[in-house]
Amino acid sequence: MNNFLGYQCSLCGKTFDASYQGYVCDADAGNLDVILDYQRIRASVQPEDLFASREPSLWRYLPLLPVNDPGYQQTALHTAGWTPVYHAPSIAQQIGIRNLWIKDEGRNPTASFKDRASAILIARAKEIKAPIIATASTGNAGAALAGMAAAAGWQAIIFAPKSAPPAKIAQLLIFGAKVILVDGNYDQAFDLSVDASIKYGWYCRNTGYNAFTAEGKKTAAFEIWEQVFPKRVLPDRPFNLFVSVGDGNIISGIHKGFKDLLRLGWIEQMPRIFGVQSEKSAAVYRAWSNGTEKIQPVSASTFADSISVDLPRDGVRAVRAAFETKGAYIAVPDESIYAGISALGKLGIFAEPAGATAYIGMLQAAEQGLIGTQDEVLVVNTGSGLKDIRSAMEAAGEALVIEPNLKALEESAIFQNLKSMGACL
Repeated sequence: MNNFLGYQCSLCGKTFDASYQGYVCDADAGNLDVILDYQRIRASVQPEDLFASREPSLWRYLPLLPVNDPGYQQTALHTAGWTPVYHAPSIAQQIGIRNLWIKDEGRNPTASFKDRASAILIARAKEIKAPIIATASTGNAGAALAGMAAAAGWQAIIFAPKSAPPAKIAQLLIFGAKVILVDGNYDQAFDLSVDASIKYGWYCRNTGYNAFTAEGKKTAAFEIWEQVFPKRVLPDRPFNLFVSVGDGNIISGIHKGFKDLLRLGWIEQMPRIFGVQSEKSAAVYRAWSNGTEKIQPVSASTFADSISVDLPRDGVRAVRAAFETKGAYIAVPDESIYAGISALGKLGIFAEPAGATAYIGMLQAAEQGLIGTQDEVLVVNTGSGLKDIRSAMEAAGEALVIEPNLKALEESAIFQNLKSMGACL
């Protein structure tokens, strides 16, 4: 028995019980927030109970989720989440903050943050007996759904723009999903997937559109709370999260997770949440800059495909994540994202462009004085660089080619550089 009570519209506040079968509010089409039985959770669970769990996945937080454990132990479905956090004190010192961590979501089973949502959606599909699940995706959400569905024996149908990186499309096919490439952008693929799901009765996993996606993504907040947050929060030491933003569901999910913890009385204050967008896909940034929740569509053209969205489907809750936590939104130059990929690589983290966007946003925030010398900072890398090799190669440049002899080696620029560093005899 889980602690799921129902839903509440994020726009008008209308509530629905757990039997409601719609995806959005029937009054104003607002996105729905899942309501949990917080009183029951407080009476039956303590943080120490969760921390003592030996479950190395997001399912360690089962009492805080609106689904039952679907089973499938010893499959990819039970290894989503519980990703590592890396400490980067040398970078923190360079940019003038107290501490810096990077949470690497590229370590998930299909190598992106989206595995969290898809694991929860498979559990929900099992509960409502929906054999076919469909979603629109620029690649990562589709790969996550395809991988989790394969682990559980479910059929996934993925609508993706034909411009999605080939490596991501290959993942979809390898996992056995039915892949439909749309001759259009993500937003058009999204609309088509919704229309098809309604007409054919498929369960729609679409990010933001389905309330359970945020419930999967909020588990990252629980991990940050357990791994870093409770040890570091002091009144004079602000804690800040930097998250890249496309459709807005990751940042709104993380915000929901911390709101759950605050409502349970397990934390005393919220972290400040910063959303980062490319200047070439900045609909939520523009709304935040204008002090409004009204999201106007843009013509997105960033090469960071995971966050290339004309009309963010979870934009209202995404902008609230910054407003309600006294965070901010930052828009970074598209070309600067390559530098972020390289910089994270120096820390041993292979980031896809979207993850590097958050890192560059953090550097920009430090330059602008939005974070200071006593601040604790965590940057979320949302996916692996293996998802987009073309961008990684652009960031890295070309490797040196020499003749196969020592003379050529000794004459190379690399050898001369090493020699100047005292690394060569």
